[in-house]
Amino acid sequence: MRPVLHGDVSTAARVLLNAPPADRERLCVKMINEADLADSYVGQTGRLHPLFGNGSLMTAARARPLADEPGFDDVQYCKCFEMVLRCLVQFHITRMRS
Repeated sequence: MRPVLHGDVSTAARVLLNAPPADRERLCVKMINEADLADSYVGQTGRLHPLFGNGSLMTAARARPLADEPGFDDVQYCKCFEMVLRCLVQFHITRMRS
């Protein structure tokens, strides 16, 4: 996956905000895996992945409906933002062990 920036995390969190709470973690992991797959595809072919884009989390997330971006006074948005960060940490820990 391409380097993750603030915009990637906030975009993914906005997708999660639109999803039912019970589905959010699964969806988050799915977006991260799609971004990683797309990055590998771009590296191998030199072309954008036809579904998941350029390998950034933002591009993988933008394939889905986005909620308007609230402020950090929105508890659900904060939980979604935190979930993206936790899933990214787990992704990197798992990758380092592989």
